[in-house]
Amino acid sequence: MQFLMMTTDTGSETTAPDEKLHAEMGAFIEEMSKAGVLLATGGLDPRAVHITSSGGKVTVTDGPYTEAKEVVVGFALIETRTEEEAIELSKRFWSIVGDGAGTIQRVFGPEDVPGA
Repeated sequence: MQFLMMTTDTGSETTAPDEKLHAEMGAFIEEMSKAGVLLATGGLDPRAVHITSSGGKVTVTDGPYTEAKEVVVGFALIETRTEEEAIELSKRFWSIVGDGAGTIQRVFGPEDVPGA
């Protein structure tokens, strides 16, 4: 099972990561990579491009968006046996980085389509 773990920026003030945080996060990422759990990770530019399609017309709007209360600013794509394992990895992540918010969503691929 694959899960996308996302961190969001809720507009609260944050402090710059220190050496200890870098070291702990580096060790956590290395551990997950060696175990084959971490498939990809990265930060996201909050200045996204929003695309909508309605009635055959596609509209493109540049961000950032003042109406957005939360913006996804980072992600990790992981592969675990269960959702509970994904939640435990997320708990470990938050125990390292401290305060914040995020979501975990299951990622479905072609192998998840019935009859595929």
